[in-house]
Amino acid sequence: MPSLNRGRVRTDHRSACVMNRMVEVIGDQWSLLIIRDIMFMNRRYFRELLTKSLEGIATNILADRLQRLVKQGIIVKSHDPNHKQRVIYSLTEKGIEMLPLLMEMNEWGHKYLPASRLRGLAQVLVAGGPKLRAEFMAELRETHLPKSSARKKARVPTKSKRIFAMQNLQVAYEAELAKRKQ
Repeated sequence: MPSLNRGRVRTDHRSACVMNRMVEVIGDQWSLLIIRDIMFMNRRYFRELLTKSLEGIATNILADRLQRLVKQGIIVKSHDPNHKQRVIYSLTEKGIEMLPLLMEMNEWGHKYLPASRLRGLAQVLVAGGPKLRAEFMAELRETHLPKSSARKKARVPTKSKRIFAMQNLQVAYEAELAKRKQ
């Protein structure tokens, strides 16, 4: 796993195995949950990531993992154009391309962890298949990447003609949260 020293990224690797290297980049639970919240819930501000996650991450851990994800090139940190004192976190192309991995993890969890209470997101992802994946990746590019990069990578119809994959995922997630609170 990556070193836990104040956001520093490990440069010495235990092995050259690609699985080992991947675990060193994203192998702790908090990094994956932060990526999940940015990707699927569009939580892009520190306060949102801190207060709206079900898992209850500590402030120092959140700050450390955000810093590490920036150094790994999975997310970028920039000033919010609407509020100069706030920063906004965005996925990079490297981060967006983690979507298939996260979708497979959701599908596996849906299949083998049936006792999981929050199943709406997994069900929408599985039911949507490759078409939903392509639409969602295009929307992530439009949301997170500079406009010129997003247009080059998007290979689906324009936003106005397309089903809003992110909205469908958020609706499913929030519906499951509402059920859980009852």
